[in-house]
Amino acid sequence: MKRILLVSSNISREPLQVYPLGLAVVAAGLAESGHQVEQFDFLASGESEALFRGKIASFDPDYVCISLRNLDDCDSYSRAGYPEIAKRLVGWARETTGVPVIIGGPGFSIMPEELLAFTGADHGIVGEGERIVGELIRDLSEGRTPPPLLRGGRLLDGGEMASPLYDGELIAYYLDQSGMVNLQTKRGCPHGCIYCVYPSLEGNRFRYRDPRAVVDDIARAGAEHGADSFFFTDSIFNDPQGHYLSIAEEILRRQLRVRWCCYMRPERIGRKEISLLKRAGLYAVELGTDAACDATLRSMGKGFSFADALEVNRACVAERLPCAHFVMFGGPGETADTVTEGLANLERLEHTVVFGYSGIRILPGTALHGQAIAEGILSPTAPLIEPVYYFSPQIDADVMNGMIADSFGARRDRVFPPVEGQKRLSVMHNFGFRGLLWDHLVRYPKDPGC
Repeated sequence: MKRILLVSSNISREPLQVYPLGLAVVAAGLAESGHQVEQFDFLASGESEALFRGKIASFDPDYVCISLRNLDDCDSYSRAGYPEIAKRLVGWARETTGVPVIIGGPGFSIMPEELLAFTGADHGIVGEGERIVGELIRDLSEGRTPPPLLRGGRLLDGGEMASPLYDGELIAYYLDQSGMVNLQTKRGCPHGCIYCVYPSLEGNRFRYRDPRAVVDDIARAGAEHGADSFFFTDSIFNDPQGHYLSIAEEILRRQLRVRWCCYMRPERIGRKEISLLKRAGLYAVELGTDAACDATLRSMGKGFSFADALEVNRACVAERLPCAHFVMFGGPGETADTVTEGLANLERLEHTVVFGYSGIRILPGTALHGQAIAEGILSPTAPLIEPVYYFSPQIDADVMNGMIADSFGARRDRVFPPVEGQKRLSVMHNFGFRGLLWDHLVRYPKDPGC
C-alpha cells in the first residue's frame, strides 16, 4: 500500500466552481487497489502555496499526482491559460518532497509531450487514469523503469469506470460555492465537430455506465454528503440510443428527490422526453448549438441545422425548462453575411439565454488545427500551450464583435462577451443564489387565462 496525494490544479471559477470529478474517480480506483489516498484542491485551498506544502508535509506521500483539467477558459477576450499553475505545483512539490511527481488529466492529455516537458513532472498519464495510474505506481514501487509518458491504451467499459470517491471537505466547499456536484453517466462522443477533442480524449463512441450504478452514486452523495443537486458532465447527455432516458427512469423508480442539469445536443429531443426528464429532476439544460446559421453549422461539422436547435428550444419553452445556447462566432466560413443571418436566427430563440463567444480555441490534432495551418493562419510548428484562436479570414474580428454586441444590447438573456456573463452571475452568487444561475435569467409568458 502506498500513500498517494492527488492534486487538482484547476483554479477556474468560470462559469462556476465545480468539483474535480476526475480526481475523485482516480481516487476511487486507487483506493480499491488498497492505497491510502488524499485529495487536495488548489482552488478550494484559496490557491495557497503554504497549504499545499503543508499538505505534503503532513500526509508524507509516496507519490504526488497532479491533474490538469483545462488548458484555458476558451474565451478570446481573456486568453487565460492554466498550464503555468500545474508547473508551479510541480515545482513546489519537488521543493517539499523527493517523491515522484505524476501529471495527467484531460488538459494534459491534449498535448502530453509538450506539457510533460513544460511542467517538469517525472511521469505523465494520457487518457483515463483510474486504471493506469495504479499500474504506473505498481511498476515504480516494484523497481521497474516505465517510460516517462504512459498512454491509457484500451478504453474502459462502462462497468470498469470507477464511481467517484468524494472528499467530505471538498464536497462541502463546492456545495457552498455552486450548490451542486459533478457526475458522469457515460464517456465518449461519436460526433465530428472540427474543433473538439472529446473523441480523442474519450473515444469516438459512447461508453455507458449502468443507470443503477449512476443513481447509486447520486444516492450515496446525498446520504453521505447531503448533496441533492448534480451536473452530468457527459459530452452529450441525450444520446440517440436513449441511455439518458434510462437514467431518468431509474431516478424516478428509486423516488429520489434531486435536481440536476446537463449538456445536450440540440437535436431529436421533444416535449415527451423533456417532460420525463423534468419529472426526474432536470431543472435546466445547456445546449451545444455552437453556431447560429446553417452555413457555419456545416463548416463546423455539427451535423444538425438551426431549425433543429429552434425546435428543441420550442420544446423546452413549452415544458418551461430553462435552456441556454452557447454560440461561437468567427469560425470557418464566417462572413459578415453569416454573422447577420446568425444574429437574426438567435432573435428567433425565445425565452432562453444565449452566450456568445468570439473565435474558436485551436487545439492540436483537431480538424480546425489542420484547417488553420492550411489557410496560413497558423504555422505547423506553432506552440499551442498558450491559447490561440481561429478567426475566419473572411471576417474582421472587431467588426464581428461590434455586430454581436449591438445585437445583444442590454438584454439580460443575451451575454457577450463571456466576462460580462461572469459579472452578472457573480452578483447573483453574492445575493445567495446557487447552481447554474443563468436559469434565473429566463422569463416565460404567462399561462393563458392568468
